Amino acid sequence: MAKQDLDELGPVKKPLSWPAAVLTGKKFIDEAPGIDSMGIWECSPGRWERTIMQEEFAHFVKGSARFIPTHGVPIDIHAGDTIWFPANSTGVWEISEDVRKVYVIIDRPSFWQRLKASIRLPWKSWSEPSGLPVASAATGSAAEPALVWHAEPRKT
Repeated sequence: MAKQDLDELGPVKKPLSWPAAVLTGKKFIDEAPGIDSMGIWECSPGRWERTIMQEEFAHFVKGSARFIPTHGVPIDIHAGDTIWFPANSTGVWEISEDVRKVYVIIDRPSFWQRLKASIRLPWKSWSEPSGLPVASAATGSAAEPALVWHAEPRKT
């Protein structure tokens, strides 16, 4: 899809550089069951905080970038690479050149949301229990990108 066919989405939400990186894209699915959105996303150079808190699966088709997880090792991403972010992944994006990715934002309900949906008690008001880890089940801390598939082996 040509760049002129993408919609202007404006600047990133939490820029850490000036001028703020600018987003363009095209959504092909918006709020289908289990999928928050799916489409093409393109971004100009810049640095900003990641604001998507749902699971994300993305394949980069153009450019290069670096993602620095809040608690983890920086990840260099290039055209041809694929990445999966678990829910609640936090960190900083550093885009050095225009990048384009195809993505799916996955909206999986929590255990408590599924339970609430399956058990409808008219006299009971349900809410998510507090104090339970909603990020990483293993650590309770912010999730880190768990899987990265590089198009070609990287030299170390």
